[in-house]
Amino acid sequence: MRVWVDCTAAAHPLVLRPIVERLRAAGHDVSITAREYGQTVGVLERLGLEHEVVGRHADAGVAVKALAVATRSSALVRWARPRRFSLAIGHGSVDAAVVSAALRVPLAQMQDYEYAGIQRQVAFRAAGRVLVPAAIPVAAMRRAGAAPSKLYRYPGLKEDYYLQDFAPDAGVLDELGLDRERLVVVVRPPPETSAYHARNPLYRAVIERLAAEPSLQAVVIPRSARQRSSLEQRATSGEERSLIVPDHAIDVQSLIAYADLVVSAGGTMNREAVALGTPVYTLFSGRLGAVDRTLVEAGRLRVLRDPAELELRRRTEPVGVRSPRDPAPLVAAVLEAARGTTSGESSLSAGSARCS
Repeated sequence: MRVWVDCTAAAHPLVLRPIVERLRAAGHDVSITAREYGQTVGVLERLGLEHEVVGRHADAGVAVKALAVATRSSALVRWARPRRFSLAIGHGSVDAAVVSAALRVPLAQMQDYEYAGIQRQVAFRAAGRVLVPAAIPVAAMRRAGAAPSKLYRYPGLKEDYYLQDFAPDAGVLDELGLDRERLVVVVRPPPETSAYHARNPLYRAVIERLAAEPSLQAVVIPRSARQRSSLEQRATSGEERSLIVPDHAIDVQSLIAYADLVVSAGGTMNREAVALGTPVYTLFSGRLGAVDRTLVEAGRLRVLRDPAELELRRRTEPVGVRSPRDPAPLVAAVLEAARGTTSGESSLSAGSARCS
């Protein structure tokens, strides 16, 4: 079977890698496309996943984004039509939804945030199967455009599945020139153009505090060239650098595993920290999703209100994945989309619908 996987953000190669590898191991022919955005292409290259770059991310603005979707989707239709795919897979990819509908290719989508608006409505309505964490209520997914019959609700975090075979590599500390005697803090800025993010002045205040702390090293993972340029101008120099901005795609998961703290305005990096047992604060300025609310209630994720609240101290948890899970059920659920069958909502009791 010919399968198409579309990656439109830096987290997608990580999330979809175990599915791609298992499909290929089963004899399926898998092709990957990528949108030029942030470190998406760099992560694919680091993971050794062959891909074709089609289109790029648009700046903020509904009209601009709509034009970008139309342009990229048109290019993907031309690319995909002669390949005659039997299945398409995305992680909330609007382009995959448009192309799949146009070419009548069965589509499976993954997602772990239920409030992203019209783009998720398009992605979910076009999909035959939608894979989401069990922490997200069925009613919330219905409002997001995913009918209950399409849902596969899996236990735990998506990060538990793609980190299942992960072995942290301390070499990333040396690659970045980090002093192992000083605290290591990983920071992820907010997206500049996502509609579901509000303005985030707290992020700038956090950067100011961390930059003024000689006892630590804050590695900031920018999302765009604009963010990188701004951070590089702010970064200090000399032996006691406090801000470090990588200029290429690095092994962020290993960095998080060995870090003392993560402070992130995104989602995936927060949950990677939870999965790896690293203390983490969220700076997310949008509406907190069900997965993150569950983690906050369990004390595994903290909401930061003021930079003064940051607890800057050595981590005490051992390095490693806390609750690794076999990705095989996710692969089986994805393949159901190609067969045009669904087993309905996965059989999870109310008590199991937790990020545990």
